[in-house]
Amino acid sequence: MSMNYCQGDMIRISNYKGIFLIISKNAFIKASGVFHVCPLIPGISEGPLHICIKGNHGTSGTAICEQIKLIDPAQRNCKKMDYISYAQLMNVSDAVQGIFEYD
Repeated sequence: MSMNYCQGDMIRISNYKGIFLIISKNAFIKASGVFHVCPLIPGISEGPLHICIKGNHGTSGTAICEQIKLIDPAQRNCKKMDYISYAQLMNVSDAVQGIFEYD
């Protein structure tokens, strides 16, 4: 199977409502064939773990960074919808990384 998914892609996943943002590093995706996503929910206020994003083709929502899921695209039908800028990706990545930092 060809891996055509990249960090920052906004996707739909079969049997799930809404759109998701791929947050895994491209090297992880390539090595493992799976990726981590967080849901994008419209109308949610921005906060430390809720990052408002807008794709290059107009898809938008709030990335809910504490709701990370691992997806195997070989088992789920996924479809790319849009993608976000590198600057937005950095904001989401920083929020996710902040969850796992030490005290």
